[in-house]
Amino acid sequence: MANNNSFKNGGVKTKSISSSSSSYSSGYKSKPSVTSGGRRSSTGSTGNSAGALHKDTPGVSGRVRVAVRLRPRNTEEQSTDADFADCVEVQPELKRLKLRRNNWDSDTFEFDEVLTEFASQKRVYEVVAKPVVESVLDGYNGTVMAYGQTGTGKTYTLGRLGDEDTSARGIMVRAMEDIFAEISPETDSISVSYLQLYMETIQDLLDPTNDNLSIMEDPKSGDISLPGATLIEVRDQPSFVELLRLGEAHRFAANTKLNTESSRSHAILMVHVKKCVKERDGENGGKAHMSRTMKAPVVRKGKLIVVDLAGSERIDKSGSEGHTLEEAKSINLSLSALGKCINALAENSSHVPVRDSKLTRLLRDSFGGTARTSLVITIGPSPRHRGETSSTIMFGQRAMKVENMLKIKEEFDYKSLARKLDVQLESLIAEHEREQKAYQDEVQKIRLDAKKQMSDAEKSYKDAFEKERLKYQRESMESIKKLEVQLAANQEKQGDKRVKVGFKDEGVRSSTNAELIEAKKLLQNEILLRKAAEEEISNLRNQVVQWKRSEATGNAEISKLRKMLEDEVHHREKLEEEISMLQNQLLQLSFDADETRKQLEIGHGVDMSGEMGSLVSPVRQQQMAYSGEQKGSVAKLFEQVGLQKILSLLEAEDPDVRIHAVKVIANLAAEATNQEKIVEAGGLTSLLSLLTTSEDENIHRVAAGAIANLAMNETNQELIMSQGGISLLAMTAENADDPQTLRMVAGAIANLCGNDKLQLMLRAEGGIKALLGMVRCRHPDVLAQVARGIANFAKCESRASTQGIKTGKSLLIEDGALPWIVKNANNEASPIRRHVELALCHMAQHEVNAKDMISGGALWELVKISRDCSREDIRILARRTLSSSPTFQLELKRLRLNTG
Repeated sequence: MANNNSFKNGGVKTKSISSSSSSYSSGYKSKPSVTSGGRRSSTGSTGNSAGALHKDTPGVSGRVRVAVRLRPRNTEEQSTDADFADCVEVQPELKRLKLRRNNWDSDTFEFDEVLTEFASQKRVYEVVAKPVVESVLDGYNGTVMAYGQTGTGKTYTLGRLGDEDTSARGIMVRAMEDIFAEISPETDSISVSYLQLYMETIQDLLDPTNDNLSIMEDPKSGDISLPGATLIEVRDQPSFVELLRLGEAHRFAANTKLNTESSRSHAILMVHVKKCVKERDGENGGKAHMSRTMKAPVVRKGKLIVVDLAGSERIDKSGSEGHTLEEAKSINLSLSALGKCINALAENSSHVPVRDSKLTRLLRDSFGGTARTSLVITIGPSPRHRGETSSTIMFGQRAMKVENMLKIKEEFDYKSLARKLDVQLESLIAEHEREQKAYQDEVQKIRLDAKKQMSDAEKSYKDAFEKERLKYQRESMESIKKLEVQLAANQEKQGDKRVKVGFKDEGVRSSTNAELIEAKKLLQNEILLRKAAEEEISNLRNQVVQWKRSEATGNAEISKLRKMLEDEVHHREKLEEEISMLQNQLLQLSFDADETRKQLEIGHGVDMSGEMGSLVSPVRQQQMAYSGEQKGSVAKLFEQVGLQKILSLLEAEDPDVRIHAVKVIANLAAEATNQEKIVEAGGLTSLLSLLTTSEDENIHRVAAGAIANLAMNETNQELIMSQGGISLLAMTAENADDPQTLRMVAGAIANLCGNDKLQLMLRAEGGIKALLGMVRCRHPDVLAQVARGIANFAKCESRASTQGIKTGKSLLIEDGALPWIVKNANNEASPIRRHVELALCHMAQHEVNAKDMISGGALWELVKISRDCSREDIRILARRTLSSSPTFQLELKRLRLNTG
């Protein structure tokens, strides 16, 4: 089937989830992005608690994502099936899996992710569960489920606690670690329930006495709930791990021929996350602070369900009998019911039999509902269980056709808003009272100071004026008296000397006139001083008038504040009335729900499954129409737009357009049928030029991945070398820091290392040096590709030496690769160790390399490989190499070592 490598999740309200994934990105790590602009209006309905308004939005299509994980051979299979090849061949780079029918024929299947037996628990979590966990934190429901034959590693994948080895932690533990890292303990909360479905009975793993829980369905929304189930709020990771340990202790398990610890029940972990959404800066524009506080806080509610299904089994193989047989029958019946529902949803059937089993009722929201669902199917390599493996693969293929309608759940917390407003109101009242008291005190102080200054000024000027008036009056009287005395004396001297007296009278008169002029001047000065005093008094009176006006303004401000306080009180009363009205509506809705439930119970046992099917059908039709019109696959895009148009977008100025065009080319390059067309149209040249013209490391990573795919073809390998591809890849590796970019570059060089004709050119242009330079990253995926490239190079050298084409020591030894090869011969990562073992064996086949390998410590590693290697073909190759080399044999005799 064709594979669509993208989550079909769109935006709801202000959130847009677009997890566009390709063969070259590490898992599905893209987080939901926040679109610009304000919130769109939505229809409100009452929430689950009084005082909270739930905001519902139309759903967005999102396909169920399916990953397949291959379990390595166990001890029994290594001995029993040693002479038989694995029935499964995985191709993780192409996201393909081949199931062998026989020695010459096989069936090929494509999945969203293909995980080899060497995939780490961290890698499994990142590609399977992490996108779901991120959606739960954004307010969506999410489901992670494991399905497969018993003994294939479902519980190991999901529920491993990692007490002894932290790297072995399962999805449950890692999911909670990410959730705790993203929430705030002050405003957010996490609650956990842990259940098991055993023999069609739902039991509480956190309270074993609660062993028969019932399922309740909301008649309006269709939501599933389990009243009576233990719901514990957790605050930290250790508390959650203890709950998991407690639940696992109560879970049913049994010893069968296929699994010594076979789970006999379906385990269901439910995590309820309430996360408060912080208001973004500037969201209210230029509104005042008072209006911003009136907005109710938004709470997003997401629910994560992790389902560890019990393994399907065949009775003749598991050897179940007695009570274990009854358990196996119950498990197979519930899994069969789940398979029927998946088939009906995949085929867009009008009826989905969700009521056939409690398992399908519990997972009603996960398949065909509103949750974002990720399924991991686990398989084993043994050819004895090919039938069970084929059934598991087909289950996953059908599940990939199921479309869900994702919905975000947000609530406005009006209770919190009311409490916040109460605190703010009390604070404003207290602040207003303090400001009013301080203002009144200040006005009173200014009034008293003004009165005192006016009184002092009036008294001072009055006293000064009176003193000056008395002084000048006294001086005037004295002057007049002197004049009168002189006049009288002059009159007595009248007589014969009239002329002389006349002259004297004239002198006296002149003296008198001078004194009068002096008196007038003093009087004018007095008048001027009096006017200045009156002006000073007028200024003081004006100041008093201004102070009175200031007092009036202050009183007006106080009145305004009082009015604002009254408005605030009125608004608070209005909010309380609105909260009361919402409470009444909630009570009325609760009453209506009870009445509806009673009527349904009285309704003569009417089957609701048909109604559910009728509801599913229009939603599915709407999903299929949207998917057909808006979500064309990459292949359809290739046919409609044309390769030349897509390649022209690689030179676009918009970086987003350029990165998307590179991803499309990378997806097309993953198909062997498209590679020749891409090369003929100049796609290889464009990809190589991007490594030099672009500075975006995302473009470098995807372009290198596309080049790695094209390098799987021998003709393309020569073209890459002729266009300086090795030099460009080496330059990219030298400048890159991202492990995924280095992994893609190392993969491309490793593919080129497998071409016999390009050995000397590859080494001359720095290919080996580039591989060795990338070990600085120390990321296991990068080291695995480096080891693969060295193994390919060593194999080609060995072949050339055997054919007599090459003489002299290995180029790997000359370039200094031997110390790194010896150092990683015992690497814990199986892919790295396997390639290093092959490289050592191939290098040792050429006798001229023997002395350097002995001095470099490689001989002892070859001896260990011949004894302890887990792969028999490598062990045989190592023994044959040691026995055929005279130099090695001589050194072994000297050291008295027996290769056995």
